[in-house]
Amino acid sequence: MSQINKLKILNDPIYGFITIPNTLVYDLIQHPYFQRLRRISQMGMSYLVYPGAHHTRFHHALGCMHLMQKAVQTLRFKEVEISMEEETALYIAILLHDIGHGPFSHAMEHSIVEDVHHEEISLLFMNQLNAEFDGKLSLAIQIFRGDYHRKFMLQLISSQLDMDRMDYLKRDSFYSGVAEGNINSERLIQMMNVENDILVIEEKGIYSVEKFLVARRLMYWQAYLHKTGVVAELILTKILKRAKEITQKGIVLPCSEPLQFFMQNKITLDDFAPEILKRFALLDDFDIISAIKSWQFNDDYVLSSLSSMIINRDLLKIQMMEDKVDKAQLNLLKSRYMEKFSLSEKEAEYFVFKGKLKNQAYNKSSEPIHILKKDRTIEDVVEASDQLHLKALSKPVTKYFICYPKVLLET
Repeated sequence: MSQINKLKILNDPIYGFITIPNTLVYDLIQHPYFQRLRRISQMGMSYLVYPGAHHTRFHHALGCMHLMQKAVQTLRFKEVEISMEEETALYIAILLHDIGHGPFSHAMEHSIVEDVHHEEISLLFMNQLNAEFDGKLSLAIQIFRGDYHRKFMLQLISSQLDMDRMDYLKRDSFYSGVAEGNINSERLIQMMNVENDILVIEEKGIYSVEKFLVARRLMYWQAYLHKTGVVAELILTKILKRAKEITQKGIVLPCSEPLQFFMQNKITLDDFAPEILKRFALLDDFDIISAIKSWQFNDDYVLSSLSSMIINRDLLKIQMMEDKVDKAQLNLLKSRYMEKFSLSEKEAEYFVFKGKLKNQAYNKSSEPIHILKKDRTIEDVVEASDQLHLKALSKPVTKYFICYPKVLLET
């Protein structure tokens, strides 16, 4: 019998000590599928803007599990019945909720595989692990899919005020140094309760919820949608698109075997057999960076130029604007660049393009954040709050942008 102590304690810079609650959770953390998250960055290319933002999905998943432990403790104290099986299932579901992320998290979500959401891949990983662990993840999968009869459990994992959001705001704020994103997750959890199978926040916690929503909005503009991070992620997806185009012509580009496989084959959700999943599990940030380092010396102008932009942080110029980009302006920049470097229109489109960013801190049409009033009635936080800015936070804000090479500024 193994003599390993599986009830480990981990030191986290945000929460202090995190305890691994049982041996099953320990074994899942030790699994290669989960260990891979150490090599997937949490904030994509944001480290090119905030040098400290090098933390990983591994960090984040453990932080979420820690917050879930606090939530279970709080709800039990308030006489919400949660069985030992449900407790473990909640820990497993939140621990594995992001296991399906590909390299650089959201940056390459639809680049490696075709239009497959990371949550769908997370579910495939969970099912595979469930088979390996003799069905011990069945309840966690049921909760994660929203099939379990106690609906508040899904709200703890996936809602507008879940453990995932609470951890990533606090963690990303800490590592990026963007202080505006710091939230009081401990207070929010202490204010949680369950009423009629709905996860609610007690009325006295409403100011903490308001702070949470404002912090989320500010983190999106200052960190997640920071224009330099946005343009870096767009360049990254264009590098892979170009690499796939070249590979489809029969040219073999130097890169790792797993990356080579996904560049040569178009993989959709239906193609994800266990063998493909195993290959996907071998992909991480290092495959991408290693390939890009090599591709910056490729003979293809588009691939080499875009790759050296990322490696040397000499990115495209990105210009933000309130109104939609003028098509004439876009075409003018494109033709100037084509002329300057003798490129085709298709090649120039890799360097001159437009897009838009949307930020919505709170979505009223989605599952609302419920406030439990003193008279035991439940109200949407926007209605319960006396702060007018919460109504504004629920309106989506759209900004437009245009990207082009800096060399066009010189002429």
